[in-house]
Amino acid sequence: DMLKFRGAKFFRQRVVLSTLTGKSIKIEEIRSLDEQPGLRDFEASLLRLLEKVTNGCSVEINETGTVLRYKPGLISGGSNVTHDCGTSRSIGYFLEALVCLAPFAKKPLSITLTGVTNDDQDLSVDVIRTVLLPNLRHFGIDEGVELKIQKRGAPPLGGGSVLFKCPVVRSLRPVQLLDNGKIKRIRGIAYSTRMSPQTGNRMVDSARSLLNKFIPDVYIYTDHFKGTDSGRSPGYALSLVAESTTGVLLSAEKAGTPGTTPEDIGLVAAKLLFEEVRKGGCVDTPNQPIMLLLMALCPEDVSKMRVGKLSQNT
Repeated sequence: DMLKFRGAKFFRQRVVLSTLTGKSIKIEEIRSLDEQPGLRDFEASLLRLLEKVTNGCSVEINETGTVLRYKPGLISGGSNVTHDCGTSRSIGYFLEALVCLAPFAKKPLSITLTGVTNDDQDLSVDVIRTVLLPNLRHFGIDEGVELKIQKRGAPPLGGGSVLFKCPVVRSLRPVQLLDNGKIKRIRGIAYSTRMSPQTGNRMVDSARSLLNKFIPDVYIYTDHFKGTDSGRSPGYALSLVAESTTGVLLSAEKAGTPGTTPEDIGLVAAKLLFEEVRKGGCVDTPNQPIMLLLMALCPEDVSKMRVGKLSQNT
């Protein structure tokens, strides 16, 4: 009864679902035609993380890294777990997997993850803290869920650190998320590290120049890290969250890249938030896959959720 897959697509979803269902999987032809065939370092790191939070899992990889056999273990959880996520993918890539697994562990999970906290590829730790974790309350996972950002880490060298805690739940509560309401306020976090503290203010002023045309209740925090908490690379990013009259949370974010100015980041993040609101869902595009997975894990009762345009990952 080993499930067989081909290719490197949806690698994280495959190993997470394998762990949740207890079914062994075999993935073949992992980038077999690439110049650098096989698993990437972040995928191997994800497998090491799963070994730390489960008991009895078995991982077999062939010499070229193009074939993986994964036999899942029991999700054990545990306290004082630490994991270095590397720098090729951000901490959000690994946190999303943990959010799916931790509620079903034997013991509550407390884990420290180190690496890149914000980039343009994965969910940032800010959006996970302000949108994804609050969304878990719909499923009955609310007390004891915590994400603490201890240090910021910008690409390429990272150096960030976060502490994630999650309790154990007996079963999830079915959800009915159908009314997206009207947007009543917008909040945000403009972070900068190893740069001028004015960088955050420039992003805020730029974003507000668009946001305040539509809604007066806009407050964006500036979060400037310096000294030992600032990671190993300079960087800045803006995360915005729109909250509706029915408690729906929609997020948009943009991280600074070489050649962009803080003003560019503010404008792009504001436009991305408008786009999320326009789609009319009760959950934003990046958080669709996790919310749908948790709905599938609910008991027999029917769950309903209104979503905007489906993403490729969904």
